[in-house]
Amino acid sequence: MNTPYELHSSYTELPTLESPLLVVMMTGWIDAGSAAANAMAHLAEVTGATTLLTFDSDEFIDYRARRPLMELRDGVSTRLVWATPEMMRGRDANGRDVLLLTGTEPDSKWNAFATCVADLAVEMGVRQMFALGAYPFALPHTRAVNISVTTPSAEWIANMPYLRSSVDVPAGVAAVLEHVLAARGIASVGLWAQVPHYATTMAYPAASAALLTALAESSGLYLDVSSLDAEAVRHRERLDQLVAANPEHQAMLEQLQAAFDVAHAAGTEPARIPSGDELAAQFEQFLREQGPN
Repeated sequence: MNTPYELHSSYTELPTLESPLLVVMMTGWIDAGSAAANAMAHLAEVTGATTLLTFDSDEFIDYRARRPLMELRDGVSTRLVWATPEMMRGRDANGRDVLLLTGTEPDSKWNAFATCVADLAVEMGVRQMFALGAYPFALPHTRAVNISVTTPSAEWIANMPYLRSSVDVPAGVAAVLEHVLAARGIASVGLWAQVPHYATTMAYPAASAALLTALAESSGLYLDVSSLDAEAVRHRERLDQLVAANPEHQAMLEQLQAAFDVAHAAGTEPARIPSGDELAAQFEQFLREQGPN
């Protein structure tokens, strides 16, 4: 029977791995500040990940929604770049095998896709799966990034030191994978970074670093995130300078900090920042007006 994936040319069969960790981050669903995508890119870099296999884009991608990119050079169409889900293989600094499921989130046949990933995970001996994500939140950039967790298992979540929410929200394919892999006995967890709602249109390296730190703490993976930490410090300084230049926005930030600190001390999430949606809209507009840098 034909499989909905193709091994990279450097492989003739699936490799024999030792209890690899599977990390999932697929573009197409919520990722505030590109925190999860940048975390996955950093993870691929530090693990030296290379393509193991690509999934059949004709099977899973709607080209009317995700048209291939045509590269034109002086009128010559040099190539087409297709949206393709893929699985990569790498190793952490201690030699632990890591599989990265990345690329474009499928547009259709989610159950078939999740079943295929689960079959691959079982065949290669995966014991844990972690998905990475990020969402906007009433969090001031002057406070540490919080991580929330999702999992199909109350047992797995019991000892995890992260925030737990109760809410009904649309799901991405990672949530489907959590359930399908959990049914195969593979511990599956989603790690979500909270990103300041006024900074979601720019990269937010503090959230990327927080995601990878949580991943390392939860899985035992050895990861160097020092470059992300340094980038986060520089980004924080730029935001501080932008806010300090305008007394009105400084006052907005102080209100947001006060509301966040009160809620944090009470162990709850702030349901509403002091000046409501208007505060967020004004702050977002202010930051957009500063340009891409």
